[in-house]
Amino acid sequence: MDFPLLLASAAGAIVTLAAAAVAALLVVRSLSSFKKRTSTDDGSSKEVHFQMETKRKQETHKESGGTAEETLEELGERERGAHEDVTAGERDSRARSPSSWSSSSEKDAVPAREASAQVPRPSGGGMSVVGIDLGFLNCYIAVARSGGIETIANEYSDRCTPACISLGSRTRAIGNAAKSQIVTNVRNTIHGFKKLHGRSFDDPIVQTERIRLPYELQKMPNGSAGVKVRYLEEERPFAIEQVTGMLLAKLKETSENALKKPVADCVISIPSFFTDAERRSVMAAAQVAGLNCLRLMNETTAVALAYGIYKQDLPPLDEKPRNVIFIDMGHSAYQVSVCAFNKGKLKVLATTFDPYLGGRNFDEALVDYFCEEFKTKYKINVKENSRALLRLYQECEKLKKLMSANASDLPLNIECFMNDLDVSSKMNRAQFEQLCASLFTRIEPPLKAVMEQANLQREDISSIEIVGGATRIPAVKEQITKFFLKDISTTLNADEAVARGCALQCAILSPAFKVREFSITDLVPYSITLRWKTSFEDGTGECEVFCKNHPAPFSKVITFHKKEPFELEAFYTNLHEVPYPDPRIGSFTIQNVLPQSDGDSSKVKVKVRVNIHGIFSVASASVIEKQNVEGDHSDAPMETETSFKNEGKDDVDKMQVDQEEGGHQKCHAEHTPEEEIDHTGTKTKSAPSDKQDRLNQTIKKGKVKSIDLPIQSSLCRQLGQDLLNSYIENEGKMIMQDKLEKERNDAKNAVEEYVYDFRDKLGTVYEKFITQEDLNKLSAILEDTENWLYEEGEDQPKQIYVDKLQELKKYGQPIQMRYMEHEERPKALNDLGKKIQLVMKVIEAYRNKDERYDHLDPADVEKVEKYISEAMSWLNSKMNAQNKLSLTQDPVVKVSEIVAKSKDLDNFCNPIIYKPKPKVEVAEDKAKANSEHNGPMDGQSGTETKADTTKDSSQHTKSSGEMEVD
Repeated sequence: MDFPLLLASAAGAIVTLAAAAVAALLVVRSLSSFKKRTSTDDGSSKEVHFQMETKRKQETHKESGGTAEETLEELGERERGAHEDVTAGERDSRARSPSSWSSSSEKDAVPAREASAQVPRPSGGGMSVVGIDLGFLNCYIAVARSGGIETIANEYSDRCTPACISLGSRTRAIGNAAKSQIVTNVRNTIHGFKKLHGRSFDDPIVQTERIRLPYELQKMPNGSAGVKVRYLEEERPFAIEQVTGMLLAKLKETSENALKKPVADCVISIPSFFTDAERRSVMAAAQVAGLNCLRLMNETTAVALAYGIYKQDLPPLDEKPRNVIFIDMGHSAYQVSVCAFNKGKLKVLATTFDPYLGGRNFDEALVDYFCEEFKTKYKINVKENSRALLRLYQECEKLKKLMSANASDLPLNIECFMNDLDVSSKMNRAQFEQLCASLFTRIEPPLKAVMEQANLQREDISSIEIVGGATRIPAVKEQITKFFLKDISTTLNADEAVARGCALQCAILSPAFKVREFSITDLVPYSITLRWKTSFEDGTGECEVFCKNHPAPFSKVITFHKKEPFELEAFYTNLHEVPYPDPRIGSFTIQNVLPQSDGDSSKVKVKVRVNIHGIFSVASASVIEKQNVEGDHSDAPMETETSFKNEGKDDVDKMQVDQEEGGHQKCHAEHTPEEEIDHTGTKTKSAPSDKQDRLNQTIKKGKVKSIDLPIQSSLCRQLGQDLLNSYIENEGKMIMQDKLEKERNDAKNAVEEYVYDFRDKLGTVYEKFITQEDLNKLSAILEDTENWLYEEGEDQPKQIYVDKLQELKKYGQPIQMRYMEHEERPKALNDLGKKIQLVMKVIEAYRNKDERYDHLDPADVEKVEKYISEAMSWLNSKMNAQNKLSLTQDPVVKVSEIVAKSKDLDNFCNPIIYKPKPKVEVAEDKAKANSEHNGPMDGQSGTETKADTTKDSSQHTKSSGEMEVD
């Protein structure tokens, strides 16, 4: 009896298992195909895939103060060995998926992503990722979106935004709009200000630049260089931080318009030779613009990141790295760096530069040449006329670019150049190269220096990548090729590579994006020394804490033994290497230092670091207090009272190297008892051997307690917080002023547009709808308004323009309404007529006993007939009345009334005439009777059949549920 039921159940179970097996096979195939796709992803595809992270990375969002200390120390730990893998501390802090941290070459080659459960990319409401190339001449913005890095265009559809600000009587123009005013608004258009960052007004570089600039520089109250321009009808000084802040605010606005969401986090590029003062100045400018700069990135490092992160064929970590030279010659500076690449790892080995060689030097050579020629040929002194000189610079820049692509003679023609004279000349590439021969000889020394500093030979270099506008000059390429004896590569976008690298770095640092693992180690461009006072005869002690080309970011801990507060002075060791007149970085006073309870010197640990922005600081200081000391120890004398000047320089360096390379090693014999330097640069948890040593010391000597000490910093050319806040406030006011002025101009333009548009239509489409008398009157009003706009209405408040527009519309709208009614009335009448005819046909069919409508209620049909009769009467009366009027008169019936009548007709008639027929239940009753007579088939009850159906349904549901889980 139950045998068929058992068979059915078994069959159902087999079907379910088969379905599950097929589903599992499909999932496995999809996963394998996904892996195949990702592992064979070509490195030249120029795409990096991003994913949202569920945990925030502990990166540099909290860089200020000591909150980002762990991240910096991790970076120091990570770079101890050239071939070391990422430390466990980093794995903990950055919360990556296990697969993405594998050291196997196959997994490192693809972006970290989970195949089984794709995490959605950031949507419109997510955080933005922006990289800004802040150039001397032009700026570029790159953003992370659509799974890759994209350089965005500004409102002029130009991906290049000029670094130019023009200030006027009511508003500011920034970028492309400002560049067009360089010649017309010479004294108030600011450009070429990048080199003024972080410098005093008396700085030799500032004074050199001052000669070149057409606008006036001014000494600010704090001694720094500023610009003096006329804004809002008054002379106003602006600090360089304010000027760059204006430019960055414009770039922020451009990126927000492109991304359609707010922008805060960004990475900004700077030259690798910028000193601490210059870097802090750019950071302040970012704050003025309302940007949170996650990292100031060296331009050549950004280029290296843009180059390396896409490479799939980099050597593994345990093999010899691939060395690549990056050469960046922009408009104002020349930079060279050599980088070592391993899979997922970039390390800058050395960097050199010539801060005074760039594209503008070649422009100046051309300008000087033509100035002399025009002086002889046309008897004019171009350098006495700022506007003429600027026009000549623009033409020489164009000529230089043309000569890079063409070796023949090229003309230079400028109309109405000076004193209503048209000037002309010509030049070819050979003449240009001869003219700039002295500049071309300056290309080789930085190349030679970078190879020496990195201890590399020409055969160790696998590729030479060039970027920057000036590298397009053929002679520049020839000099580079001649030095390295191999072809140079131009695979990177010469203009946009820096911005793309910055955007990639921003994506790595941002908690909202997940990027392929790529470690970046930059360097310290200049050696840094600490100096402090001692009680001995010479009075000072010194220690070089960071040597030239030291890895960065990096932290070091120095131990002092002191009985009273003391001051540390940081400065650049070799001033001749630094393109800055003042070697001082800043002074740091360690406060609240007291003797121990037994009268002994306190042990003070001071942590110094070069952070992710390349800025030096004393990050923290703490005093180690002894408690319950069991006995006197011979190794606790004052450690800083002997000056390092009494030591041999070789001993100092040897001690530092030993410390650097031996984070887990024992102290060497070269360590003197006078000074202890512990700069493992690692977190406590990532150095278990150090932790154990300290624990052993604690057991031997007794308990110790660490107390944080306050540090008072006095940095060279540092902006005060109050001054910075005033800059931020002023920028907000200027943005508001720009917004109000834009609204005023829009209101004025609306009046002007209405005048021209309406006057044009009065002679064409509106001509039939206005009487000759009204036409003459309105034409006179429009003409008066036009004259007013160019006379006393030229500069009026916004509300005046709004009122003027409303006054014009009072005359114009009746004419416009008559025209619109005339155009739209036929269609509205036609629609209403069609609906009336349709209802009348239904009524006629009902009267003819059509079976489709025989179910309608006669009373309802009579109501419809009466309603239609009234509608037809209304329609005919209105049409007759309208036909009697001329086009210059207001209509009797408006289109809106006809549309409303049509809608009322639908609402009243349709429910009646389209009433559905009642359902016939005869067939259903018959089927029910048949089922009662026939009963269940094959000996099965109806209940069993129902249960079986339910069972199959539940099995199917279960099966589909399992597929979802897989």
